[in-house]
Amino acid sequence: MVSRARLKSILTGLALYAMAAAIVGYFGVNAYTGKYGLNARQELDQEIVALTGELAQLKRERARSEQRVSLLRSAKIDPDMLDERARFQLDYVNPRDLVRMIPAN
Repeated sequence: MVSRARLKSILTGLALYAMAAAIVGYFGVNAYTGKYGLNARQELDQEIVALTGELAQLKRERARSEQRVSLLRSAKIDPDMLDERARFQLDYVNPRDLVRMIPAN
C-alpha cells in the first residue's frame, strides 16, 4: 500500500508539471505566432512602412494635381495650360505643330 500511495503522489506531481509545461508552451507559441504575436508585429511594421511610402507618393501626386488645377482656375488661368487641355479634350492639332509618331512595339 505504501508504494502505491508514493507512486500515485509521484505521478500526480509529474502530471501537474506536464500540464504546467503544456500551458506555458501553449502561451509561448501563441506569443510568437498568434494574431498579436511577434511575427504579426513584424508584418504590421512592414505594412506600415509600405503604406507610409504609398501615402507620400499619393500626397506628391495630389500636390501636382492641385497645382495643375490651380493653373486652370478662372481667376488666374494659364493660357498654355488652357490650350493644352482644349487640344487634348477636342483632339485638335495646330497646323504648325510638329507631330511625331512613335511606332508601337
